[in-house]
Amino acid sequence: MTRSPSLFYIAPFASLIAVLAVQRAFVLPPLLMEGGSVAIVTAVIALSWRRTPDLQPGKFGLCYGFGSRIVGAAAFLLWNAPDVLIPGYRHRPWFENPLFGKFVPGLSEAARAQPAVRALRAIALAPAAEELFWRAWWMRWLVQDKFLELPLGTYSPLSFWLVALLFGMEHGPQWEVGIATGILYNWWMVRTKSLGDLILVHATTNACLSAYVLTTGKWEYWP
Repeated sequence: MTRSPSLFYIAPFASLIAVLAVQRAFVLPPLLMEGGSVAIVTAVIALSWRRTPDLQPGKFGLCYGFGSRIVGAAAFLLWNAPDVLIPGYRHRPWFENPLFGKFVPGLSEAARAQPAVRALRAIALAPAAEELFWRAWWMRWLVQDKFLELPLGTYSPLSFWLVALLFGMEHGPQWEVGIATGILYNWWMVRTKSLGDLILVHATTNACLSAYVLTTGKWEYWP
């Protein structure tokens, strides 16, 4: 039986969402919870690697490496600016509600004792899983189901704006900066047409956020 190529773009993201759901639903030893989540997502990405053409060396290139780091840092500033500039901004009802949840620390005290593992997942694994799903797969699949026939970064108004919207909604009470970041990432994909650059952008943003969390103790920025 021939498997759909979509599966290998979706599976890493699905595994990431699944481990986050398990972490919220169950209380397990922190090392097992954090280390196990990294091991699971890493294994799924590894299994998908050979079946994902856009991850192969010939296509997974960095055309704008320095520019991607700048865009990633800009996304971090965009993400934090409202909360830094406007006290209590994130606690308004259109951000905190039954649909989007609350902007509060999602990590237990015990889980905070494993920051290196959480940072590894945020910087190395989440960008690969999310970019495979959102911009390498869905942004093209919304244009046509035989998405591999389209170059990365193919522009369609529907796919561009819908992916940005849903990418933002994925981030709960930070939905509005999530949408803005989704627009920025989508634009960079259209410009670079490079999965490598998008993973680098996302990794840079998450590295900056991780450093911010660890230096300020604002754990609510980590899911």
